[in-house]
Amino acid sequence: MAFHAEGLVAIVVFYLAILAVGIWAAWKTKNTSSEGDRSEAIIVGGRDIGLLVGGFTMTATWVGGGYINGTAEAVYVPGYGLAWAQAPIGYSLSLILGGLFFAKPMRSKGYVTMLDPFQQLYGKRMGGLLFIPALMGEMFWAAAIFSALGATISVIIDINVNISVIISALIATMYTLVGGLYSVAYTDVVQLFCIFLGLWISVPFAMSHPAVTDIGITAVHQVYQEPWLGSINSLDIYTWLDNFLLLTLGGIPWQAYFQRVLSSSSATYAQVLSFLAAFGCLVMALPSVLIGAIGASTAWNQTEYGVPDPMTKKEADMILPIVLQYLCPVYISFFGLGAVSAAVMSSADSSILSASSMFARNIYQLSFRQNASDREIVWVMRITVFLFGASATAMALLASSVYGLWYLSSDLVYIIIFPQLLCVLFIKGTNTYGAIAGYLFGLVLRITGGEPYLYLQPLIYYPGCYPDENNIYIQRFPFKTLSMLTSFFTNIIVSYLAKYLFESGTLPPKLDFLDAVVARYSREHMDKATLVKSDNIVLNELAPVNPRHSLTLSSTFTNKEAFNYVDSSPELSNTEDN
Repeated sequence: MAFHAEGLVAIVVFYLAILAVGIWAAWKTKNTSSEGDRSEAIIVGGRDIGLLVGGFTMTATWVGGGYINGTAEAVYVPGYGLAWAQAPIGYSLSLILGGLFFAKPMRSKGYVTMLDPFQQLYGKRMGGLLFIPALMGEMFWAAAIFSALGATISVIIDINVNISVIISALIATMYTLVGGLYSVAYTDVVQLFCIFLGLWISVPFAMSHPAVTDIGITAVHQVYQEPWLGSINSLDIYTWLDNFLLLTLGGIPWQAYFQRVLSSSSATYAQVLSFLAAFGCLVMALPSVLIGAIGASTAWNQTEYGVPDPMTKKEADMILPIVLQYLCPVYISFFGLGAVSAAVMSSADSSILSASSMFARNIYQLSFRQNASDREIVWVMRITVFLFGASATAMALLASSVYGLWYLSSDLVYIIIFPQLLCVLFIKGTNTYGAIAGYLFGLVLRITGGEPYLYLQPLIYYPGCYPDENNIYIQRFPFKTLSMLTSFFTNIIVSYLAKYLFESGTLPPKLDFLDAVVARYSREHMDKATLVKSDNIVLNELAPVNPRHSLTLSSTFTNKEAFNYVDSSPELSNTEDN
């Protein structure tokens, strides 16, 4: 394939436009935030993200390279089809559930990151443990989409994959480094517009290509392959449900989502943004579904692609750029490529910022340097943005199973963090002992279930498992959801058991080494409660920052035990009196 100068020019124009918007947003941040709250401006954008920008940036969090490429691939692959393209519905439901049940309690308490409530109730140690799967999810996701971007660009303009990955990562890291959430949010608006326009322009050209049969016919009749509407085999129903629940419920406990929630000007705005983003995810999936259907309706031997078809060549994951390349005019394919590149960066920058925000605040500041200045935290964030961006790029270039690592880490987010989030927000009485037990049980059950993408054999063979072509056993049983439920109920049972044993005197107070039951007013608990660096602020004073949008504390936040510690603590009372 020849090098295409026009395609390179198109990519450069897209990238320069995005970089310019990112730098402008960084300048805006610097001029609108005071020196004292610079770190919070970087993490949550000063909590003044409006509906328009907020709706775009929350939608762009999910609508990335993996989302549009993966949806097209699922529709195209014979035997799967639209029935297995779960991401659009799954992520939309995830955003709806997040808006209904999680956005309001998180935003109304004035948290800065997703890990704040865990450290508040369970302590620094548990916050550090939960940081691990959260970091893995964000980092491997960024690495996976950088990897996909390199392959996508190489399909159309035939430049070195490594160069395209490195340049894309540098641009995304650069504007995230200088502008934080403001840069990410405003570039998301540009990127989402590029995705929408680029893909929708490509669809009519691809659909009208002489080698493409009417997609209405191929939806229900076998022409070149099985119908693209797809079907769900009775043996695969439980696998389908397991994956769907993972997308729907496991899509909630991500810092990238809560960063947008916590940047909203009020709790009500946070809910509205979630609902807008749910609608946006569905709308943005439509061109990908159509491109996948077009790929399944094409006689590839009548195109320059030739034979065998993409499925036979094991290039099904590249069906979207292949359709752009071979079924669209050159100038249209280059415009669509710019859209795909924009989609990738819209997800990668969010993941890098999310990882650095959690590290700077929950690990560096709250666990090690509680008296760190705001300037120090800002520099820690800048350093970690660079380090995490470089790490994701290195993994994209060097790791052979980035997607396998991301699948496993996203499972851990669903199995470990989601049940912990349920407990910390809605189940009164849970404590650190239950949280650690639930964490370990969920982790062990997930790992012993195996992972085909990493060639990891299961240690527990659930009913219905079968070997694949590599003799790695595939689980049909919904063991991921079983692991999540086990983690959830273990947390509750162990928490109440520990509480009973200590409060009844069965166990002496000196054995409460985590200060989770007996020593509830210890120094450790004071550290949990002090989630902001201020001399006279307690949690119940952390109202939304904009008075015009201020609300009373959410009545839906049922787990008030942590806040009762603060209200009744004599040390905080003395602070207030002073």
